[in-house]
Amino acid sequence: MLQIAYIGNGKSTNRYHLPFSSRLPEIANVKTIYSRSGNSAWPSHEGIQYTSDINDIYQDEAINLVVITTPSHTHYQLAKETLEAGKNVLVEKPFAETYAQAKELFELAKSKNLFIQCYQNRRYDSDFLTTQKVIESGVLGDLIDVEIHYDRPESSEGADYSLIDSYTYGLGSHSLDQAISYFGMPDDIHYDTRQLLGPGHMNDYFDFDLNYGNLKVAVSGSLMRYKARPSFAIYGKNGSFIKETKDRQEEFLKLFYMPDQPGFGIDAPEHYGTLTYKDETGKFHKELVVSEVGDYRQVYRDIYETIILGKEKVVKDEETLLVMQIMEDGQVDLI
Repeated sequence: MLQIAYIGNGKSTNRYHLPFSSRLPEIANVKTIYSRSGNSAWPSHEGIQYTSDINDIYQDEAINLVVITTPSHTHYQLAKETLEAGKNVLVEKPFAETYAQAKELFELAKSKNLFIQCYQNRRYDSDFLTTQKVIESGVLGDLIDVEIHYDRPESSEGADYSLIDSYTYGLGSHSLDQAISYFGMPDDIHYDTRQLLGPGHMNDYFDFDLNYGNLKVAVSGSLMRYKARPSFAIYGKNGSFIKETKDRQEEFLKLFYMPDQPGFGIDAPEHYGTLTYKDETGKFHKELVVSEVGDYRQVYRDIYETIILGKEKVVKDEETLLVMQIMEDGQVDLI
């Protein structure tokens, strides 16, 4: 089994990890949670050891997966220390601050025959899975444009510029990973990142065009759009698919409606995407597409199959490195 320890006992561990890893008793057991202070606003779980001594994790030979969920600027150093302690590692996004740091972590893991991977749970978002289903149905024909948006109506006022705490690193990392995981390595990339409130402020806008021959995959996000753009907009020679709303697992979790409760994360009909296309006879169709069901547990199933069963990693090193390179290169002119 996966014997899991978490470094960090805040929102990430308790909202985005434990509700899923704790629901896989056949393959995973959460053994230990470390936090520096030893205190947490989140309730304790029976059967888990809580500690303020990180060596309780590093020195426990039973633990074979350590998940790092601490603030972004600590990810690289903690991942490095955990690998050096001989543990497999899952790192919350952003994986590191720079491409060089990410490359160093992958090389260190390889030298020690250990597993390290970025936590890309958004590969199992319902909107992303539904979009893939539509593309693979073939009804859109050859794709022309793909738009992946991650907008939030929030102000970045008061947030100073920081590379790793930028909007690009915070949420662009998910959207870029979705694009690269599905469409592969692009032929070339166009970068556009901005500080909408001016120099010295947070990077609160990103727009990356990933080009695959005649296909453009645009990955963008903004904190200044009070009406969000569609989560996915797909245009082919024979039609289009528009999915307005995002996966609802996070929405449910914020309301403390957990994955073991009925209907968790499932789209209602008003959230279904709209498919419009012309068939081979020239007849036009417009229909709603029932959403696939997202499930973040799949991340841990994937990791189990890699660490325990020896299968290939789902989130490839080269994919994470490209995401890091795009995010870093996209901000070279920001201050």
